[in-house]
Amino acid sequence: MKPAPLLMTTPPTVERLRLGPGRRIAAISDVHGELDYLKGLLEKCALRPEDVIVFVGDLLEKGPDSLGTLRYVMELSRQREVHTVCGNCDFWQNFCDLPDDPEQDAFYLRYLVGRNRGWGDGLIAQMLREQGVAIAPDMDLAAAKAAVRENYGQELDFLRALPHILETEDYVFVHGGYVPEKGAFACMKLDRYRAVARPHAKWTVVGHWPLVLYHEDVVDARPIVDEDLKLISIDGGCVLKDDGQLNAFFLPDMTWTSYDRFPVARVKTDQAANPRHWYIRYGDNAVKILSEGAEFIHCRHLRTGYEMDVPADHILTRDGDRATVNDVTDYRLPLRAGDEISVVRRTGRGIMCKRGGVSGWYDGELDE
Repeated sequence: MKPAPLLMTTPPTVERLRLGPGRRIAAISDVHGELDYLKGLLEKCALRPEDVIVFVGDLLEKGPDSLGTLRYVMELSRQREVHTVCGNCDFWQNFCDLPDDPEQDAFYLRYLVGRNRGWGDGLIAQMLREQGVAIAPDMDLAAAKAAVRENYGQELDFLRALPHILETEDYVFVHGGYVPEKGAFACMKLDRYRAVARPHAKWTVVGHWPLVLYHEDVVDARPIVDEDLKLISIDGGCVLKDDGQLNAFFLPDMTWTSYDRFPVARVKTDQAANPRHWYIRYGDNAVKILSEGAEFIHCRHLRTGYEMDVPADHILTRDGDRATVNDVTDYRLPLRAGDEISVVRRTGRGIMCKRGGVSGWYDGELDE
């Protein structure tokens, strides 16, 4: 019998595992259809056959290859021990399982035609295009559902079986936050969970909220280990952030590694960090434009009054001299000659780069 469709008020499903002593777990969250990042990260992890992989939700959407990522994880699950938690971007079985509803169908149509609000084709769109089904405002949505239902039974069954909470002897894995009393959807999507979380009985691993958004003065995508809450947050901002990375966190080692595709170079000169710096980020990104140049604009952050130069192409919306901007910082990374950095972007005023999960600027030359 097919499981009931996931509704906002559905209680979360909990899968309980006994892994036994000595098993190492690699927790990975928020792949978001970025299959190349996932393959690169797993290669870097150099996992042993006895190691367990736990995907902490949001395998899909926003990145370029949701369908390929889903199939890759399904195959990986047949080859070794892999467990996957459902994230708020993953429960696309509802496209076929929900009863007909004009309001819900209108949402799906907008989502498909709008290509996920500009992020690009997601899982259902990729399934339909693979079947040669044209996506258009006047498309036959019932026929599209039938095509997905008929041709992607294995993929849909995999998604239907995903728990919202995975619990082992020592750890809990949940995408958004451990709030089973609030229902499945809240467990999948709970923004800024660390700010509202209560102490956990077991170490709890979450994704969903990019780590950089927990910081105000620096762009830091390193996993956060909060010993008071027994909470580990691991979303490196893969796909969502221009300088994002995909993190893997290892238990019980309490270590981590990450992967991105940025080219690596060595700096030629020492550089000290600037003592005063800021990070204008999603959710707090309203600015006033003070002056404009060809490559950079000078802005004042409305909430704090902090002024910085912002790349001109970081403007997201504008109304006169008021604007919202993409995530940006003026932090200068502390570096020593010979240090390796990942080069995110080159500009006429320096290089946006990363080192050890922290992003900032380098003003000198590179040894490439």
